[in-house]
Amino acid sequence: METQAGDPGAFRAFDLHRVPSPCFVVDRARLEQNLQILADVKQRSGAKVLLALKAFSMWSLADLVGEYLDGTCASGLWEATLAKEKYHGELTTFSAAYKTSEIDAIAELSDHLLFNSPAQLAAYADRAEKHCSLGLRINPEHSEGEVEKYDPCAPCSRLGTPLSQLGDFDWSQIDGIHMHTLCEQGFEPLERTFAAVERALGGKLHSLKWINFGGGHHITRADYDREALVEFLTRVQHQYGVQAYIEPGEAVALDTGILIGEILDLPENSMSLAITDLSATCHMPDVIEAPYRPALLDEPDAGHTYRLGGPSCLAGDVIGDYTFAEPLKVGQRIAFLDQAHYSMVKTNTFNGIALPSIAIWDSATDALTLQREFSYSDFRDRLS
Repeated sequence: METQAGDPGAFRAFDLHRVPSPCFVVDRARLEQNLQILADVKQRSGAKVLLALKAFSMWSLADLVGEYLDGTCASGLWEATLAKEKYHGELTTFSAAYKTSEIDAIAELSDHLLFNSPAQLAAYADRAEKHCSLGLRINPEHSEGEVEKYDPCAPCSRLGTPLSQLGDFDWSQIDGIHMHTLCEQGFEPLERTFAAVERALGGKLHSLKWINFGGGHHITRADYDREALVEFLTRVQHQYGVQAYIEPGEAVALDTGILIGEILDLPENSMSLAITDLSATCHMPDVIEAPYRPALLDEPDAGHTYRLGGPSCLAGDVIGDYTFAEPLKVGQRIAFLDQAHYSMVKTNTFNGIALPSIAIWDSATDALTLQREFSYSDFRDRLS
């Protein structure tokens, strides 16, 4: 996947030695700018906007998020519990399948509960409907994904019930539908996907109370057509008499954070190599899973090229090939852009590698707070 990171913005002026290494640094001012954009969309369209905790669950900034958005969406019991403990507003929960031992607690926490299949709806509706509004995730069977593994409409997808299987479905069982089919995309794929839903469901949409358009909308990216989104959300709500929801995750935290690391060694093996205290497998798993090449702060077009890799024993723990204006030195700091979303929530301690610290920087005031440092006990206490 091609990185969607934009301009480094205020991080160009940030001293990488102000924090320990490795460390995530999140710019509070930039986050607030993104939230203001999303708040403008919701105010002008009448839609409700929820933060997808699966992408960005830095709860120390929950109060700021609550000033602008309507609530959160969760993917299971622990995220739902975090939402109610730390965040404000509504909570929508979706899981590909719920466990019987957890469904009651999830339903009590949630305002909207989304089921992935009619079978799960039938199994748990009686227990859940007294607590929350029920919905069904649909598969519009209209593919817009650029990479199949991130496309919920790809063949044999486990996410959402295909519209072609809902011919005999009793629509009175639910208050709304949920569709999450996008990944780092602009407005046009959303418009085309919902057109497919309208063709398939027709008048059934009028029986609903709400429609949730999920996430994957890169609303805060400079080239996103926000005017078209506002017009679309307004039209859908008026035409069908529903409340519209969107669930941005990346759009909330887009370009708000960097991940700082340090050069540990500079070996040679057919090319120049650099071992860093940043691990792709531990600190930026999407580099391997997506895969994608994260943008490097201040990378020039030409210069000295190195293959950057982590300290783990995994041969594939490689971040990528990067160019520097001057030869690297041991102890030098580097930073990767746009690491606040997904990277932070996916970190792990494989090989006993330490988790990056977490800091909040306000580029408007230059205030810096080291929010969290991790220790050996964080590694030890995950084990038994």
